[in-house]
Amino acid sequence: MTTRILPAVGDPDAARIFSTLLSQLPSAEPATPVPDSTTLLDTLARLAVDSLDELPEVVLVHERIGPVPALELIREVALRFPAVGVVLVSSDAGPALFSAAMDSGARGLVGLPLSYEELAARVQAAAQWSVGVRRHLGRGAAETFTGPGGRVVTVTGAKGGVGTTFTAVQFALAAAASGRRTALVDMDLQAGDVGSYLDVQFRRSIADLAGIQDISPRVLQDAVYEDRTGLALLLAPADGERGEEVDDRAARHIVGALRSRYELVVVDCGTQVTGANAAVVEMADVAVLVTTPDVIAVRAARRMVRLWERLQVRKAEDTAVVVNRWSKHTEIQPALIEKITKTRATRTPVPAAFKELQAVLDAGRVQDLDNRSTVKQALWTLAGELGLLAAPDTPATPAPPGGALTLRAAGTVSRLRRGREG
Repeated sequence: MTTRILPAVGDPDAARIFSTLLSQLPSAEPATPVPDSTTLLDTLARLAVDSLDELPEVVLVHERIGPVPALELIREVALRFPAVGVVLVSSDAGPALFSAAMDSGARGLVGLPLSYEELAARVQAAAQWSVGVRRHLGRGAAETFTGPGGRVVTVTGAKGGVGTTFTAVQFALAAAASGRRTALVDMDLQAGDVGSYLDVQFRRSIADLAGIQDISPRVLQDAVYEDRTGLALLLAPADGERGEEVDDRAARHIVGALRSRYELVVVDCGTQVTGANAAVVEMADVAVLVTTPDVIAVRAARRMVRLWERLQVRKAEDTAVVVNRWSKHTEIQPALIEKITKTRATRTPVPAAFKELQAVLDAGRVQDLDNRSTVKQALWTLAGELGLLAAPDTPATPAPPGGALTLRAAGTVSRLRRGREG
């Protein structure tokens, strides 16, 4: 049996050593090492879409891989690609790290410096485990559980007052109306208003999940509010200070649990960059940045994009910009915003028509917005353009979708703790 091995090694010298030793293993087919966690997750996601048979049996993760810490990366791979055997390579091969690696989902631990015998033994054990899992699940079942799970879309505002929460809510409503099982998460942890927009009060919030290591379906069900609109709502804490309980690790864990149970997870990230929402923006399949066509908002959008790039959260070209409150008489047009921010402006701008929204906003029931509203029509069309709606062969598509905007499948990392806004 040929064992396909994908090393994830950031250091070029270590990568050469890995490649040399792996090429000597019997029946081994080592791939070119990937340099970082984002590339690893993107590569595995792309292979899983093609076929389960394309996934490697073994992934080797070097201890100094970045930007995601090695143990968190192993946990992410184990969650998204459970039929792949992951082996951690570390200079610390003691019992404490071994236990932590096993808890994260690793199938083995190899000490540094590498020895041929130990590497061969761990790779063989992980490969046999991977083959056994795939055989046990069967081809169809394995394909069901591999890959990235549900899609995650984040909606972030360039600044306050540009319509971030309203956009996120309408995206989620459009997806639910099209037949997708959709969760809407309020990650504006200190000032979240998703509940107010939908006239919902609930005793649980995202903060209640922050300290839980194993988020079971029952635990998640208790924290999520099933709304009459068909949305599953995970609200921000009523007491803003509790938002500090949700750090980047908790955010990744919570959103990862949601994406394993829902077809689409829409996250309202607010307008402030925190460790939690930066981690979610990075792990998102689609990252939307909302702005209005005025100088102050466009400058804020450019500042946000640059901050994401410095923190290695998101590249500008992988960000979709939605222009809200647009009119043909506006001096700043979407093409100019795209040029200034170096992002991708969506084809459908959202018109300036506040009178259509005032009644439902004041009532706190934006789900009751009339279908004839030009704002609603634009946002639901945008949901189709971004690929958030159910496939065309499913019933009840709410608005004619545009072509899907192709964006990368992002990895899960946040360097907020190591970066600074300049």
